[in-house]
Amino acid sequence: MTDYRFRAARADGRIVSGTVRSTQAAEATAMLTERGLFPLSVAMQAEEAAPGRPAPRRELAIAFRSVASLVTAGVPLDKALSATEAVAGARLRPVLSHATSALREGESLAAALERSGGLVPALAIGMIRAGERGGRLGIALEEVATQLELEADLVARVRQALAYPILLSVVGVATILVITTIVVPKFAELLNDAGQQLPTATRFLLAASTLLLRRGWLIAAGAAGLVALFLEWRRRPAGALRWHQSLLGFPFIGAVRAALASARSCRALSGMLRAGMPLLAALDALGPAVGDRAITARLARARELVAQGIPLSAAFERETVLVTSSLHLVSVGEASGQLALMTERAGLLAAQEAERGIRTLVSLLEPALIVTFGALVAFVAAALLQAVYGLRAI
Repeated sequence: MTDYRFRAARADGRIVSGTVRSTQAAEATAMLTERGLFPLSVAMQAEEAAPGRPAPRRELAIAFRSVASLVTAGVPLDKALSATEAVAGARLRPVLSHATSALREGESLAAALERSGGLVPALAIGMIRAGERGGRLGIALEEVATQLELEADLVARVRQALAYPILLSVVGVATILVITTIVVPKFAELLNDAGQQLPTATRFLLAASTLLLRRGWLIAAGAAGLVALFLEWRRRPAGALRWHQSLLGFPFIGAVRAALASARSCRALSGMLRAGMPLLAALDALGPAVGDRAITARLARARELVAQGIPLSAAFERETVLVTSSLHLVSVGEASGQLALMTERAGLLAAQEAERGIRTLVSLLEPALIVTFGALVAFVAAALLQAVYGLRAI
């Protein structure tokens, strides 16, 4: 007998946790189900560890799509997992191999994937567990694959939109550093030999160049230290929450982050509902999919309101969980009894809104960067030419 630690949803929506003694995870899950609980996570206490970084979404989507296709075609689950190892990424192959062995020993797929060290997201595991419990594992696997593919496509489009501004920033900074550390010192030797009173702009430029040459390593070390401190602060839950709250208040950036969080929340909620997960349990498992701690905190408060009997759309509106366009569709779906369908459409609408916001942000960022670096280069050129013209006047 082994102690298994669990988190489960009760019929009234409350989340409970504790331990049960059983010979295997599948039996522990069955025991919780017999008690009227909906298991969210079941793992041996000795195997619990801090979750690691999930595998790339695209690799996960390919693997789950392969398993879903084989299971839907009637292939036994263990053989479907074994066949999928050939198309899975290097990081996922050991996970699939372990899951195949665990299935043959009587464990469930969700329990086997839960011991993947964080490679498989908790949201995907929750959807698979819901599908296993409702006898709709094929549908659940399809929903997991679809959710991961949509998320991978969205992330790819965001990165593509930001690629040019990032490249422009890197090239601009490199150009300024080359001018101030290589070109300007050559002019400084000429100007110093002339012994002439230099213009204010030229003196400022030479002082900046000297500072970079003599104290550049100290400035770089200080900047690296500040970045490390910021990253450490942001890594902590309280720091990440405050940082995400601040980002939501920024012009343009806040609107884009809110739309992205709405897209992820609605798509994930739709997938879990289609997989057969109860609404309150789905809301509890939705946190890892949001990608924004401030929105996640609002979602948790909204879930408590739903547990108290408040409609989902009203709870989301009170806590500002979704953008307005998505909120309207959720309200329509709740009133018509088609919540899963309308949340899916709400997710697509929020994703389109986020892409429009990103394109607008990039269209403003690109000229701003060009003007900024152009102004810096123009200042350097003007300061040097002013000094050179002074020498010609002598």
